[in-house]
Amino acid sequence: MSEKSFRTTSREETIALGERLGRVLAAGDVLVLTGDLGAGKTQLTKGIAAGMGVTDDVTSPTFTIEMVYEGAGMPLYHFDLYRLDSPEQLEDTGIFDVLGADGVCSIEWGEQFAEEIGDARVDVFVTRLDDEAAPGEEPPREVRLVAHDPRGEELLASL
Repeated sequence: MSEKSFRTTSREETIALGERLGRVLAAGDVLVLTGDLGAGKTQLTKGIAAGMGVTDDVTSPTFTIEMVYEGAGMPLYHFDLYRLDSPEQLEDTGIFDVLGADGVCSIEWGEQFAEEIGDARVDVFVTRLDDEAAPGEEPPREVRLVAHDPRGEELLASL
């Protein structure tokens, strides 16, 4: 299990990091994004989408649970599992139909379902560094990626 950390100091930098990641993703890749509300998970996903050639506006699918965006070469399946509280609820989301399939899965709030999602994933921890910002200033972020399988190791090495 290896990991790699990045630091971003603005919304634009977080999106740019996502773009870098989006350009190296392949069909079947699974990212589980973890972080508090407002940490930057959706901003990172906006960048991932842009890196994959998605032209649609990417928003957090908090109420729809899943959004599908067509990229240049493959779809991006964007899930938000915030409102789910048991593994049994996953079946109704359609997540098992697309995990490891023809596109990339970006799953916000998926950490509680890591066992069901499996080890073929990269965990992405987005943390606001509030204590490093002056009052009223946007804090920097730490984005830490943790690979759980050989494909994840390959992804981290390419960043």
